[in-house]
Amino acid sequence: MALSKVKYLLIILSVFMAFSCQNNSKTSSPRFEALPYSLDFNALGNKIIELSRLQPGERVLLVMQPGGFNPIVDVIKNAIIAKGAEYLGAISVGDVQPDDWSTEFTTATVGKDSSQLAAIFQTVDLGIMLPGAIPNHLPYKVLQSILEQGSRRTIHFHWAGAYNLNGELLEIDGSKALLYQQAVLQTDYNDLGGIQYEFENEMRDNIVRVTTPEGTDLSFRIGDRPVTKQDGNASAQRASRARNLIDREIEMPSGVIRVAPLEETVNGIIAFPDADWDGQRVRDLIVSIENGKISGIETNGGTEAVISEIEKAGEAAISFREFALGFNPVISVQTDSIPWIPYYGYGAGVVRLSLGDNTELGGNVGGGYVRWNFFTNASVFVGDKTWVVDGFLVR
Repeated sequence: MALSKVKYLLIILSVFMAFSCQNNSKTSSPRFEALPYSLDFNALGNKIIELSRLQPGERVLLVMQPGGFNPIVDVIKNAIIAKGAEYLGAISVGDVQPDDWSTEFTTATVGKDSSQLAAIFQTVDLGIMLPGAIPNHLPYKVLQSILEQGSRRTIHFHWAGAYNLNGELLEIDGSKALLYQQAVLQTDYNDLGGIQYEFENEMRDNIVRVTTPEGTDLSFRIGDRPVTKQDGNASAQRASRARNLIDREIEMPSGVIRVAPLEETVNGIIAFPDADWDGQRVRDLIVSIENGKISGIETNGGTEAVISEIEKAGEAAISFREFALGFNPVISVQTDSIPWIPYYGYGAGVVRLSLGDNTELGGNVGGGYVRWNFFTNASVFVGDKTWVVDGFLVR
């Protein structure tokens, strides 16, 4: 696609309202009617509360879809009470509210709109988002809005987010579930936090460069932008230091570091993995980035599909969103007969170079559209130091 044509596109895109969200973000709710595999709910529930570092008197609310994960509710409830904290009950995002999930608190939320829920949720110190709960559900959405206002926090235990190497969402089967369980229970959270802290410090004063064998060569600076470290620390103390929404959303399994670079410093080339754009498989997509904006597009067929998705989404779609790097060795890319990417690319060596809205990260790009793009064979350099080589974390 000619550069002049792209610049013309950038002008006309400003009139579009962007509200799309690519289907590889956390907006599709898996169903857990029954689990065809066994999990250690006792260990998982207690680990969640251990990592929350609950203090006596803190008030905790669960949000979940009824189904195969139901046994974890009582485990978490008992662990909350054992810490001297207050269990507020569990709100169902499904069609039915189980009787044993209901409390005086949850009953008071029935039929309430977002502003009414926001007033009720002001007393919640910790929200735990359990399988089936997604940002489209009203209780989840309202809790997120409260996170933007202060030091409260949520834990996200999605039990989803497995992808093939083309970024297509996969179902969680028994082997994937057991890997996730291992990641929650066996991750060395001290080591994880330590290496993420070191990486953040090195990024502060250096240029970050990402390359791939297919031709990606992108560089940027982060300046004083917030760096979200998903290291498993779900304490109130950590939340009190948070600078943005996602700093207060603690993921389990843990492992990724996320940042919105200074938009004007993002320059270079991204060679995308083959993937669907506007419903069409696009191969060999090469995108040029100048000052954080797409300035050129080349494909081996499929340019029209890329342009179509951009036009529908608005200006956010031609904006660089986020750099993310996984650090957890337990959930690195799995080299099964068909390789796959565990938990949203939080495994060691996985890179995400995303397009779209980065306001939740502390960036300046709005519009709502988000497109995640996974790179499993990238190399990452910070200043004169090498951190990742061909998808393998080496520091």
